This record gives sequence, C-alpha cells and structure tokens, in this order.
Amino acid sequence: MRLYGDASSGNCYKVQLLLSLLDRPYEWVPVDILHGDTRAESFRAKNPNGKIPVLELDDGRTLWESNAILNFLAKGTALLPSDPWLHSKILQWQFFEQYSHEPYIAVARFINVYLGMPPERRDEFEQKRAGGYRALDVMERQLSQTPYLVGDTYSIADISLYAYTHVAEEGGFELSGYPAIQDWMARVADQPRHVPMPSRG
Repeated sequence: MRLYGDASSGNCYKVQLLLSLLDRPYEWVPVDILHGDTRAESFRAKNPNGKIPVLELDDGRTLWESNAILNFLAKGTALLPSDPWLHSKILQWQFFEQYSHEPYIAVARFINVYLGMPPERRDEFEQKRAGGYRALDVMERQLSQTPYLVGDTYSIADISLYAYTHVAEEGGFELSGYPAIQDWMARVADQPRHVPMPSRG
C-alpha cells in the first residue's frame, strides 16, 4: 500500500497511527500541500477532490477521506466493533469530528502552524475559538463518563478525535481546563505501537 500525505496533518496522522497500531506495512509518499502538489493532475487522478490523505492499494485502487480509510483498514479488528450499535456510535463520533471539531480546531491550527498567522486571517483564526471549545466541551462530557469515546474500548473513534485534539494548543486552544480529555489523551498515547505526530518543519 501507499499512503500519500503530509506527516503533520492530523487527517494523515490518523491513518499513519492506525497502520502502526495494526502493524501494517506501507510506503509513505509525501505531498506538499502548500506548493500545489494536490492540484497536480497526477494527484487528482488519485483523488479528484485534491485533498490528502489518499490510500492506494496494491491493485491501484484509491481511497480518500481519512475516516473512510480508517473504517476500511480497521474492519475485522478490535478497533472497529462489528456490533451495529457500537459501529454506529463510532460513525457518530467520526461525523462529529468532521463537522463540529475539525472545521474549527484543525483550521485554526492550519492558520497558525502552516501559514504562520498571516494578518489577513487573524479574524478567521479568532472566529474558530467558539466552535472549537464547543467541540471540546462535548468530548469532555463524554470522557468524564467513559474512558474512551465509545465506552471502555479504544477504537477508531478515538483515533479520529485524538489526531487534532492532542495538538489543539497549536491552534490556540487551552486544554488545561479539560481534565478528562487530558487523561484520555494519555491513555491513547499509552497504547501499544502508538506513534507520535511528527513536528512540522
């Protein structure tokens, strides 16, 4: 398999983390999103939406959207329960991540870390705060009740949310007021075969 992405992207890190947890071999293909790599025709042939990550299988088929990739790779493992209710709860958190979490926390981090906080995007950066903290509040409430997002078992729901949550402070979000999230992040990082996200630059 080949995985196309940026090592400091949370969406790419999700897939790298899962592949490590599953001890699955793959070839890493770096993609420079700031220099137009995702706009190249050769890349759009793999993902017409022009975004990372992209997983390319041995037979040439490609899969994109990070959470779809997680579901594909985790099928048949303990990280994706076969029980319909638990499976749906995992999807619930993955949809939450893409619609209520990532648009705020990940975008604020992108503006700050990738773009270096250009003045013309300072207002947008500040506007991300309320939505990001709402998402963290939802997570804190759940993690105050259960050790992982879907009960007592670590799953791809945790991988999906961990990716950008554990670097939320790079986007200006203060996590000191979220003790349950901090404890959860420590549990995630303590999983066998866990790998950290590389620092950008």
